[in-house]
Amino acid sequence: MPDWKRVNIDFPTVKLGQFVEPAKQTYKDKGSKDFDTVYGVTNIGGITITGKKASDDISKYIILDKDYFAYNPYRINVGSIGYNSTGVKGCVSPAYVVFKTKQELNPSFLYHYLKSEFGNHLVNWYGNHGGVRNSLKYRDLCQIDIPDVNYSRQTQIIERIDNLKLSISNFDRQFGLQSDYINNLRQQVLQEAIEGKLTAEWRREHHELISGDNHALELLEKTRAEKGQLIKEGKSRKEQTLAPISDAERPFVLPEEWAWCRLGDIANGFEYGSSSKSKKEGKVPVLRMGNIQNGIIIWGNLVFTDNEDEIKKYILRPGDILFNRTNSRELVGKSALYNDNRDAIFAGYLVRFHMCGELSSHFANFVMNSNFHRSWCNKVKSDALGQSNINATKLRNYSFPLPPVAEQITIVEKMRYFLLLLDKLERQIEERKEQSEMLMQSVLREVFATNQEIRNGK
Repeated sequence: MPDWKRVNIDFPTVKLGQFVEPAKQTYKDKGSKDFDTVYGVTNIGGITITGKKASDDISKYIILDKDYFAYNPYRINVGSIGYNSTGVKGCVSPAYVVFKTKQELNPSFLYHYLKSEFGNHLVNWYGNHGGVRNSLKYRDLCQIDIPDVNYSRQTQIIERIDNLKLSISNFDRQFGLQSDYINNLRQQVLQEAIEGKLTAEWRREHHELISGDNHALELLEKTRAEKGQLIKEGKSRKEQTLAPISDAERPFVLPEEWAWCRLGDIANGFEYGSSSKSKKEGKVPVLRMGNIQNGIIIWGNLVFTDNEDEIKKYILRPGDILFNRTNSRELVGKSALYNDNRDAIFAGYLVRFHMCGELSSHFANFVMNSNFHRSWCNKVKSDALGQSNINATKLRNYSFPLPPVAEQITIVEKMRYFLLLLDKLERQIEERKEQSEMLMQSVLREVFATNQEIRNGK
């Protein structure tokens, strides 16, 4: 028994070569500018506009017309095959295999079969020839075994698959709405946290922890005094005096135990990162703006440095917050808390600062990832040449909602609890999305493997 039978192809089959023919007409043969758009093929999008040409001369490119198939012989093994069901007109690189079906074979039926578990396995089997090669030439394509059913039955099967695809598409839309709802809920909880609404009941029960000497105004004065002492001792550079918060800079009312202040009143640092060229390998990672995602550091796509002076100057310590000062209009100002034990420095498009004394860097990171913060970024950013910038001076002037220390700690604990719940819900949605994708393969497997009419060859 051939090895490909291990996927349980136990229905009658015929060779695909009987029902397809190559399409070899070139752009030069066609002589029409209606076909001068160059297309490519991906395993997800199918036939797509690449915007790229293998050469400026496309005269030898192959015409892609309605109901034509196209694939790269070296990529079809991962499901990268395109079917021109919409009738777009264009051409593809001569490196592609282009073919069409004969009248006895419904092209949509063939496309679904080739994208099924059975079709993909046979593509790999005949493309590899049982060895290590991953190239499916046209003659190999012709050897693929397809279900032996007539055109009428093929059409019925396609109608069933299309109906199921519509149901799955509806599921996917629901999953998208659920994801949007969770993202909105995350921001809503975050906003309630920095406005003091999340801990309203806690304040009523723990008034002694947030009043008197523990009031945010007392905390602010204490922090300013500590910063002043550090400047006197030469342990911190002198900073420009910050203006009081105006009424216009207070977008919401804080609890009476809280206070508005400038970020520069309660944080130190505000340093730009290294501008030296980094390397693909080295001693210490250099964190860049791409490593800041949703308030956390992502340790992927790293670059490195061996420069000891740079490492000494820009080494990060737990509790540092990184602020992306230059990026697109939508992403400028994104921030993340560095709370790792591994060594790392930060690149020039980032600003590093850290909270003074006992102030919570975790609470500050929540503030820096709220809708309130995003609104501020949109208001103060400077735009030029497709990029936006928010410098360290503007960052120091950022209006910051300051709770008493005990309440900062409580907010962090509550937020961690809520975010864990939301992350769990998000994972469940992602799992359902994956199940939805698997369902389509299950449907194709069920249609092609257990259909009685296919078994009987009708």
